[in-house]
Amino acid sequence: MNIAVVTDSTASLPHELRTEHGIVVVPLHLVVDGQEQVEGDDVGTDWVVDALRRKVDISTSRPAPVSFLRAYEQAAKGGADAIISVHLSAAMSGTADSARSAALESPVPVHVVDSRTIGMAVGFAAVSASRDAAAGRDVDDVLERLERRLDASSVRLLVHSLERLRRGGRIGGAAALLGSALAVKPVLHVQDGQVEPLERVRTASKAIARLQALTVENHDNLPEWAGGVDIAVQHVDAGERAQGLARTLADALSTKVETTRLSATVASHVGLGTIGVAMVPRIAD
Repeated sequence: MNIAVVTDSTASLPHELRTEHGIVVVPLHLVVDGQEQVEGDDVGTDWVVDALRRKVDISTSRPAPVSFLRAYEQAAKGGADAIISVHLSAAMSGTADSARSAALESPVPVHVVDSRTIGMAVGFAAVSASRDAAAGRDVDDVLERLERRLDASSVRLLVHSLERLRRGGRIGGAAALLGSALAVKPVLHVQDGQVEPLERVRTASKAIARLQALTVENHDNLPEWAGGVDIAVQHVDAGERAQGLARTLADALSTKVETTRLSATVASHVGLGTIGVAMVPRIAD
């Protein structure tokens, strides 16, 4: 069986990974100061960073079902017998709903997966599904392994302000921190598909140290079935700090750690200076 993998642009997948694994990415839309653009290589994080610095209005919208249908038709024309379409948390966006609507008209079966997470946790999941499909696993096996990895994944974020999350309605339980946000550096995590508070730390350096410690703790308590991990340090206009954290984690865990920028859409909701760590266990074969 030839299984194609589709995701959306919030997965923050670097171009080389998308190309290497043949993953089709459906872009979300951004509206900056009244100008609508489709997220992509030409309209990316730099564009949003500039807008955030200028403090102009930014909003985002999910892809229309027709965008997913085109992706599914493209995959079918390329020889796919089935499609796995994995997307950012349905609790944060209607993207998965658009994918489900398109799936009803797809020329081949589409299995839409709500990742219940964001960023490179979604990206790593899409890559793992593509690898499993390339190894000849059937669609049920690929889906089972994908769900197992997603259930054990973690995403933690250090944001400098909760204002962007509040404006976009993606704040979840972290709204409880709004009253004291000026006095702390909120460390957040994604839990049950929502952005929730994890800890409150007084300084950015201590918050980054907590991100490091929590990641090491997770690594030391991987599921029995795990055969390593995929880790990415993600950021919005905080490259030096992100690279420093990635080097520290790589040394501490003796494993490769990717450094990537969060997608333009995610960046618009979390704001400048955000640093996050995504960890997804691998399945030992």
